[in-house]
Amino acid sequence: MAKVLIETSARHIHLSREHVEILFGKGYELTKKKDLSQPGQFACEEKVTIVGEKGTLKASILGPERPSSQVELSLTDARSIGVKAPIRESGDVAGSGACKLVGPCGEVELTEGVIAAKRHIHLTPEAAEEFGVSDKQIVKVKTNGMRPLIFDDVVVRVSPKFAPAMHIDTDESNAAFGCNEGEIVL
Repeated sequence: MAKVLIETSARHIHLSREHVEILFGKGYELTKKKDLSQPGQFACEEKVTIVGEKGTLKASILGPERPSSQVELSLTDARSIGVKAPIRESGDVAGSGACKLVGPCGEVELTEGVIAAKRHIHLTPEAAEEFGVSDKQIVKVKTNGMRPLIFDDVVVRVSPKFAPAMHIDTDESNAAFGCNEGEIVL
């Protein structure tokens, strides 16, 4: 079976244009720090403070800007600052958790938008064919390394715009002892 790259997606924030301007100032443009593995995606120099009922965390912003803001936390992060973070696919924020975002120029109250990202695999159509899977299919992924395990309930996402990689959060990466490769198990 072909191997899939596994990457850890640490806590981060996607911001809308409106929220960038509230947090950083009118006309502000986010500063690219480095490109990420998914084409067109990048980490920004700027960080924002996430405020929950029990505490705060700093988080990196990922670009480019999105139509609506979204905060992605691990379940440990969410519990530590006292916010609700249902496990969802990116973009599925209806009825999700709330928090406050604080930047150098202002604050934004998000009434929804906090999630724990559902583990997922980005694949090109060619890679999906090679693996024998399709878009939105749910699979298992067996990791290798010092502490192998099987991740269940992994959603496959297929697009010609993707680079093949599985994304898990920090809690999951720690459980798998930082593995970086796995096999799809059907």
